[in-house]
Amino acid sequence: MTGARDTLRRYFLAGVSAVRGQDAVATQQQAIADLAPSAILSVGKAAVSMMQGVDPAHLDRARALAITKTGHVGHDHGLPATVEIIESSHPVPDRPSLEAGRRARDLVVGLGPRDSLLLLVSGGASALVEMLQEGVTLDDLAARTRTALASGADIHAINAERRQVSRLKGGGLLSEFSGSRVLVLAISDVSGDSIAVIGSGLGAKGDYAGAYECRIVASNAIAREAVADCARADGHRVISNEESLYGDVGEVARRIAQQVGDGPPGLYIFGGEPTVILPDNPGQGGRNQALALMLARAFSGQVGLCCLVGGTDGNDGPTTAAGGIVDGTTYRAAAGAGAALAAADSGTYLREVSAVLETGPTGTNVMDLAIVLKSGG
Repeated sequence: MTGARDTLRRYFLAGVSAVRGQDAVATQQQAIADLAPSAILSVGKAAVSMMQGVDPAHLDRARALAITKTGHVGHDHGLPATVEIIESSHPVPDRPSLEAGRRARDLVVGLGPRDSLLLLVSGGASALVEMLQEGVTLDDLAARTRTALASGADIHAINAERRQVSRLKGGGLLSEFSGSRVLVLAISDVSGDSIAVIGSGLGAKGDYAGAYECRIVASNAIAREAVADCARADGHRVISNEESLYGDVGEVARRIAQQVGDGPPGLYIFGGEPTVILPDNPGQGGRNQALALMLARAFSGQVGLCCLVGGTDGNDGPTTAAGGIVDGTTYRAAAGAGAALAAADSGTYLREVSAVLETGPTGTNVMDLAIVLKSGG
């Protein structure tokens, strides 16, 4: 199934390319020009890529700050030296998150009544910048975050928890802006594409009284449609294209296996973000590698089925892999697949059998994609 694996990787990268931050922001040049930003703040895993999409003329004139996850800058980002870049902590906030939060707030609060702000927000912003409510400590926040991540809570619940303890989230940041206009451009990594949830509401209007506009410039739906277009160009029939990767990862795997198993040959595309309940002392791998290995188990021994599961940001949990690419041979390619699933160590097993998907940071974040190619038989 080497050909099928290569095909699915190409389709996945086509989906990612369609929602890359630089291109998504570049489509908004007229709106940015009309705004004439005095300052540009970009926060999230795609912060640098989104900043790259801004016309260099605005970057030369405006105060510009990008805050992104450590390792997501790139050595050849090409941004002018006038753009300050800060690397911060993800997924669990740390001291750098508090420093980044202070710097972001200082930028916004330091603007005057005649100033305008371009705010670029992408997934990951929740952990990367923080300023805590009185009485809440960094240890409290880190413990809350670890508990939520391990509990199987979805991003809506996790971000609601974050908003309760933050001075920046839920509109808090813009509530302190005294300028005349705000334009928010957001890459959505949540179901429903609500700015109140993306980045825990870092770009939400809050109590800001000036002119406010928010545009969602990239989403999971756009990525999935790009995958579908690429497949159709190859002559594949697209059987399913839906945002349904929600709920416990085991249940998601069962639904996909049944839908594909009962369905006709062709391409099946799914988007979203499943949840995982972690054991004590989990191994290597995130939800995408877990889902990939569960689908490998469901498809074990079957011919003509190949599946890719990947995070569009290029990171699956606390690993360097984006996910996995599996087929009917993967689950029994080595001993220990079942034990790896039980120990939340799918990444270790998939790496052993050369089934990990690695892309590096992609410059976007629109949740996850699962793509299954079912050949005729």
